[in-house]
Amino acid sequence: MHPSTPTITAQPSRPPPPPSPDKPPQTFLDLITSVLSLLLVSSLTVRSFIGRWQVIRTKLTSLQSSLSLLSDSPHWSQNPLLHTLLPSLLSTLQRLQSLSHQCTLSSFPGGKLLFQSDLDIASSSLSNHLHDLDLLLKSGVLHQSNAIVLSHPGPSSDKEELAFFVRDLFTRLQIGGVEFKKKALDSLIQILNDDEKSASLVAEEGSVGCLISLLDSHNERSIQEQAVLAVSILASGSDEARKTVFEEGGLGPLLRILDTGSMLLKEKAAIAIEVITAEPENGWAISAYGGVSLLIEACRSGSEATQTYAVGAIRNVAVVEDIKMALAEEGAVPVLVHLLVSGASAAQEKAAHCMAILASSGEYFRMLIIQEKGLQRLMDVIQSMPSSDTIEHVMRAISSLSVSDSTARILSSSTLFITRLSEFTKEGSLILQQISVSLLASLSISDGNKRAISGCVASLVKLMEVPKPAGIQEAATAALVSLLTVRSNRKELVRDEKSVMKLVQMLDPKRELVSKRFPVMVVVAVLTGGSGECRKRLLDAGAYQHLQRLEEMEVAGAKKAVQRLAGNKLKNIFSRTWRE
Repeated sequence: MHPSTPTITAQPSRPPPPPSPDKPPQTFLDLITSVLSLLLVSSLTVRSFIGRWQVIRTKLTSLQSSLSLLSDSPHWSQNPLLHTLLPSLLSTLQRLQSLSHQCTLSSFPGGKLLFQSDLDIASSSLSNHLHDLDLLLKSGVLHQSNAIVLSHPGPSSDKEELAFFVRDLFTRLQIGGVEFKKKALDSLIQILNDDEKSASLVAEEGSVGCLISLLDSHNERSIQEQAVLAVSILASGSDEARKTVFEEGGLGPLLRILDTGSMLLKEKAAIAIEVITAEPENGWAISAYGGVSLLIEACRSGSEATQTYAVGAIRNVAVVEDIKMALAEEGAVPVLVHLLVSGASAAQEKAAHCMAILASSGEYFRMLIIQEKGLQRLMDVIQSMPSSDTIEHVMRAISSLSVSDSTARILSSSTLFITRLSEFTKEGSLILQQISVSLLASLSISDGNKRAISGCVASLVKLMEVPKPAGIQEAATAALVSLLTVRSNRKELVRDEKSVMKLVQMLDPKRELVSKRFPVMVVVAVLTGGSGECRKRLLDAGAYQHLQRLEEMEVAGAKKAVQRLAGNKLKNIFSRTWRE
C-alpha cells in the first residue's frame, strides 16, 4: 500500500508589492488595469458572500468606465492629485484580489465575521476612490494642462477661466491631502478677497458643502481656521453666496465654533453668523440650532470683535417673534444694556438697535429694560455723543419706553434730556428730528424747560413744511403749539421774520404742501394771551387774508384766528381815526 499522499491546501496568493510612489502615473494605471481585469473574472467564481461580490462587481465595472475616461483625458497624467489617488486605488484592488481568492476557496482563517468586516472595508474604500475619480472627471481639470492648475487667474481672466480655477480648488479640497487642502484654501481666500464678484461664482461652481464640512473640529486646526475664514468671506460676498452657505447647513457648524472654538475662530464664525442671519428667513434657524444662548454668551464673554458681530446677529433675529421671548428668558437684556455703555462703538450701535426692537415689542420687554436700568443707560448714551446712527436707535428705544407714565415723568423732568431733544430738532437727521419732535409734543414739559429750548422754535416751523416721513408735520405742529404756551416763546417766533413768513405762506390756500389746520393751530397759539405785537406781526405779513379764505373753506380753528386778528384790526382803525 502506497503511503498516503499529503493534502496540499492552496494558499491565497500574496499581492505583489506596490511600485514606488514616485513612479509615473502611467505605471500605476497599467497595473490597476491589469488587476481590475483579473478581479472582474474572479468576482464571478466566488463561492462565499456572493451578494456582496455582486455589489463589488458593479463598482468594478464603474471603475473600468472611469479609468477609460481618465486615459482619454489629454492631461490626466499631469494632475498631482493622481499621484496619491492611483497608488491608493491599486492597493485597494490588490486587497480585493486577495479577498476574492479566499472566497473562491471558502478559506477564512480568522473566521467569517472578521473576513466580512475586511471585505466591507475594502468595498467602502473602492467606493471612495470611485467618488474621487468621478469628481476629477466631472470637474474638467484633467482636460487642462497642469501648467495653469492653481495659478491664480489674473485681472484679464474671463469667467470660464475663473470657473475652471474654482472647480480645481474644490476638487483638491475633496480629494487632496492636508497640503493640497491648505494650498486650495489659501487660493480660495485670495480670490474671494481680490474679486468682490467672485463669491457668486464660487457659490455656483464650487462644492460649498465640502467647504462647510471642513469646519468640523476633527479637521486639522490650520485647515479649520482657513475654512472658517473662507466661509465668512464667502457668506459676506453676495446674497447668492449667503443663501448657499445657509442651505448647505453652514449655520450649525458656525454656532458650534462660536461655542467651543479658539478666539480667532469665534471671531470669524461670528462674522458669518451675523451675515447669514441678516436674511430674515434664516433667523428662525438660530433657535433651531440652540444658538440664542450661544450668541448671548459670546456677547458676554467674547473678544471685542466677537461681541460686535454676535450682538449684530442678535439684532438680526430679534425681529423673529419666537426668538424675542427666548432672548428675554436667556438673559439678553442685561447683556445688551452692558454693551450699550461698555462695548465698542459698533457694538453700542447694534445693542441700541436691538433694544429699540425689543422696547417696541410690548410692555413685558419695556419692563425688563427698565428693571435693568436701561432707561438711564440710554439717556447717558445720548449725552456721550456717539454716532448719529446709534443716537437714532437710542431715541427709538426711549420713545417706545416713554409710553409708560413713570418713564414719561422721568423724561419730562430731565432738563438735560429736554435740551438734547431741542438740539436734535435743530441739527439731527430727519429721522432723529421726527423722534425728537414727537417726544417734545407728547411729554409734559415745564414752562422753565420750554423757555430753555426756545431756540428750536424756528426749526419746528421749518419741519412743518417737511412732507416726509409721514407724521412729522403733525408732530412738529403739536410740539410748537406746546412751546407756545409760554409767552416768551410766542414773542421769539414773531420776531423771527423768516419763521413768520413761512407760517403765513403755509396759510395760503394755493399752497397744498401742508394741511391748513396745522398753521392755523400755530396762529391760534401765537395769538393766545392777546399780545398786540404778535397780532401786528401776523397782520403785517398778510395772514389775515389767508385766514379769511380758510374760514370760508371751514378749516378748523380758522374762524377763531380771524376773530382775534380782526378784533385787533378794528381797534387799530379806531385808533387811527381818533388821532386824525
